[in-house]
Amino acid sequence: MSQPKLLHYTLDPTSRLVRLMCAEYGVDVELVHIKAWRREPDFLEVNPSGDVPVLHVDDQLTLVGASAVIYFVEEQFGAQPVLLPTDPIGRAETRRLVDWTLNKLADDVTRYIVEEKYIKNDLPGGTPDTSVLRAARANLTEHLTYFNYLLATRRWLAGDEMTLADFALAAQISTLDYLSEMPWDTVPEVKDWYQRLKSRPAFRTLLLDRVVGMPASANYADLDF
Repeated sequence: MSQPKLLHYTLDPTSRLVRLMCAEYGVDVELVHIKAWRREPDFLEVNPSGDVPVLHVDDQLTLVGASAVIYFVEEQFGAQPVLLPTDPIGRAETRRLVDWTLNKLADDVTRYIVEEKYIKNDLPGGTPDTSVLRAARANLTEHLTYFNYLLATRRWLAGDEMTLADFALAAQISTLDYLSEMPWDTVPEVKDWYQRLKSRPAFRTLLLDRVVGMPASANYADLDF
């Protein structure tokens, strides 16, 4: 199999999840930056929905859509210990929290903050809407309260072992942290959990990410913040 190519943009949380998974499994992926929001014809031919991530595996296989890419990586490249538990109950809880993160958290919070603070920065005349940011931040508080509760009773998000749920949430949080949107002082359990994940070798390439004209938060690359 040739080296896979991941079509992504730097602060897309789902693409970051794919990058974390590949790094954890030792899979070298070529990153191809795409400004998906511009809906350029060449990209729409690859994925008519206009979304990333897109994983070009080889000349015969291109995967589009978050679930297709994520579970292909898990099934094709996963090594022991895999990020999806083998027992049905643990697997179900992991999938529940992955779904929560990729859908509910992303739809309530991350996509609005990314659009207002990152994507609009690339668009002519784009100006952040402060009312949208306020609503997203209020939603973030509710989500973080729930995750803080879970992590007060578990070592990892879905239980005693690290799973795909941890990587899914960490990918979202890494984007929010870059954009200085994480209220770390209010969620000590989440902070402790994120520090453990952030110290893993798989996180190194994400912590080196920088967006031109948009500096990362002061704590972004700090392992002991």
